[in-house]
Amino acid sequence: MKSGSLRLRVTLSVTVALAVVLIALVVVVDALFSRQTVQDQGNLIRDRLQLAKQLETRRLQPEQLYARLAVGGFIFVRVQTPSGLDYGSKPPADDPTARTVTYHNGIRITFYADPDTRPQTTLRRLLLIVGISALVITAVGLIFLVRFALRPLDHMATLARSIAAGDRGRRLAPARTDTELGRTAAAFDSMLDELEGAEQHARHAESRTRQFVADAAHELRTPIAGLQAVAESVLQQSPETDPEERDRMLLLLVRESRRAGRLVDDLLALARIDAGLDLQHEPVDLRHLADAEADRTRVLAPDLAISVEGPSVVVSGDPQRLAQVLANLMNNARQATGGSGGIALTLGSAAGYAHLVVTDSGPGVPAADRDRIFDRLVRLDEARASSSGGSGLGLPIARGICRAHGGDLRCEAPPPGHTGAVFRITLPLPVTLEAPTIAFPALGP
Repeated sequence: MKSGSLRLRVTLSVTVALAVVLIALVVVVDALFSRQTVQDQGNLIRDRLQLAKQLETRRLQPEQLYARLAVGGFIFVRVQTPSGLDYGSKPPADDPTARTVTYHNGIRITFYADPDTRPQTTLRRLLLIVGISALVITAVGLIFLVRFALRPLDHMATLARSIAAGDRGRRLAPARTDTELGRTAAAFDSMLDELEGAEQHARHAESRTRQFVADAAHELRTPIAGLQAVAESVLQQSPETDPEERDRMLLLLVRESRRAGRLVDDLLALARIDAGLDLQHEPVDLRHLADAEADRTRVLAPDLAISVEGPSVVVSGDPQRLAQVLANLMNNARQATGGSGGIALTLGSAAGYAHLVVTDSGPGVPAADRDRIFDRLVRLDEARASSSGGSGLGLPIARGICRAHGGDLRCEAPPPGHTGAVFRITLPLPVTLEAPTIAFPALGP
């Protein structure tokens, strides 16, 4: 981008434009005036010729004729006698305006317009002086007028420098946005809003990243500390130690190692989601996944009443990843109900999306926490999560997998009369496939 002086460019541009206009004006005026002058001179010369013909009958002397016909102005006269006497100046050679009349006695009278004294010459000189003076005055005046006109740009530059120096929050706030400067100022303010918003978002993301790293380190420190303590206890035991006590310590060692390994696996899964999951897309029947997960949960919790309702809905996705999402939701529902109660899985499709809703009969999720539970390392029940080995990363991973498929995972308000948690999985339907639609009641906002 060229960054020359805007004042100089505007001044030169206006001066050049004015010069072109003045030159065109001078040419047009000169042409029109020249045409009119020639016409007027021709009329005057014809009148003088008629007068000269009328004076022939009076038989005036050459000097008397010259005195009567030389009346001044821009028309000149020359009287020539047969004897060689001349009265008046000789016309220029090949003067197109010269007209001559000859008397019977040999006297020749010539009328002409002297080009050196024509009004057109004076007019041209006057136009040249006025034009040059106008250009000079205009150029000098533009220097000050452009500085005044571009004062809002100076204000914008000053504001930009102050913001760059750290004075955030200031804006131009134009009174009108339907003018060139108003639109520019509005665009400038919009750009500042976007930049400051991006800056705040970056700071927030950086703060969340630092908090996540700190929380992850804290979560890892607990099982690692447990491993270290159990390992030291095992090493310090004597050969006479009770075998049952040794087995209990070894079991605790395995449990803590699994907990640490599970947390590392979850952190790795989140890192892959952030970097972009490599999904295997193939037709997946959500009803088949729901039936399989319901059978698995019945084996783990025989006292649970699990129901699956709705038709087969086929989507395009990674079956293992989608099964991981459903398994996470079912494990949470099983833990929330305490192994007894009920879990309902409802399938359907609407507006180009497949829906799979998981509802349990547990205590539910408070309205203020329905979005927060998808933050990383968030656990509503710390004691229960710790006892079950949960790290608070299951729901963020599940939502990340759904969004990687082009869908989403949300926690919704339970239907009237129920208090349990409601999780809705939405996945886009393939364009080439038509899935049956089932209408089920809304489960909250």
